[in-house]
Amino acid sequence: MKKPLKNNSPSITLSELASLLNCPFEGEGSTKIWGVSSLDKAKKGDLVFLAHHKYRSLLDETKASAAIIPSDEKFDRIPVIKSGNPHLMFIKAVDFFFKPYLPEPGIHPQALVSPSAKIRKEVSIGAFAIIGDEVEIGERTVIFPLATIFPQAKIGSHSIIHSHVTIREEVLVGNRVIIHNSAVIGSDGFGYIQAEDGSHIKIPQKGRVIIEDDVEVGANTAIDRASLGETIIRKGTKIDNLVQIAHNVEIGPNCIIAGQTGIAGSSKLEKNVITAGQVGVADHVKIGENVIIAAKSGVTKDIPANSIVAGIPHLDIKDWRKAWASIPHLYDLLREIRKLKKRIEEIEKKG
Repeated sequence: MKKPLKNNSPSITLSELASLLNCPFEGEGSTKIWGVSSLDKAKKGDLVFLAHHKYRSLLDETKASAAIIPSDEKFDRIPVIKSGNPHLMFIKAVDFFFKPYLPEPGIHPQALVSPSAKIRKEVSIGAFAIIGDEVEIGERTVIFPLATIFPQAKIGSHSIIHSHVTIREEVLVGNRVIIHNSAVIGSDGFGYIQAEDGSHIKIPQKGRVIIEDDVEVGANTAIDRASLGETIIRKGTKIDNLVQIAHNVEIGPNCIIAGQTGIAGSSKLEKNVITAGQVGVADHVKIGENVIIAAKSGVTKDIPANSIVAGIPHLDIKDWRKAWASIPHLYDLLREIRKLKKRIEEIEKKG
């Protein structure tokens, strides 16, 4: 198990870290860094970062040994690394100090692996994992205990499949994909036709799911197989916990899908779309690239590229803000309308 560095672990100097991050530094380059922390909780040996000048007072008081700060910020109380994007550089620094737990390569004796499965070199398969017939698993991929890979599924290299994940038959998973606990990839799409007697006849779900490279899928998320054809998650997309993606949905590259989002069948999201929490997307909707959908919004029709929308049904976010700004005044407006109506009635009676 790879553990985070502690105070009794090998440290890194500020100059070495600056070199790894390809950033300039100021101050004592031999300063040793043992770990990372927030500005207000840091102690000696910690690295912190300043993302915005409004937090400068916290930097002035921090007990950290070094900081990553904006390129135009002046600070010399402790050694600093300078960057145009301090937050990003801090994240890269965190990767140096903290490595996620990954088991050593090998197949646990209590794993059940089909003789017809193709397992590449340095794969790790945990206890009670089930690997079905004709499954293919790429090199250095990790299958944690209790995961289930159905027949003819294919998983690329350097991917991580956490415990209790189910990957159904014929699903294709790319390289460097992370699928978190209890996600289900390739379950049947929700499709039925109502018969004359009122019963519901299941539509066969004969398609598959394709997850491209560098995708991350959160815990307890479900991605349904297509009824015909494919449900596709394109390269670089990140999906949060508790997300439902229905049959034949296509999600473009580098999208962000936040928790409890639900996307109905045959909808298409183009690249760089962001859905905030609890967004609902109706079926057969097309959402253009770079669209941002605010939390709890209900998308009922196509959205053009580069839009920001909110509300149920969704509106351009500027219109939505105007509408909600007027709501607290609606009662007073209705009261005035009633008064005017009464006056008009009185005038008509006198006439």
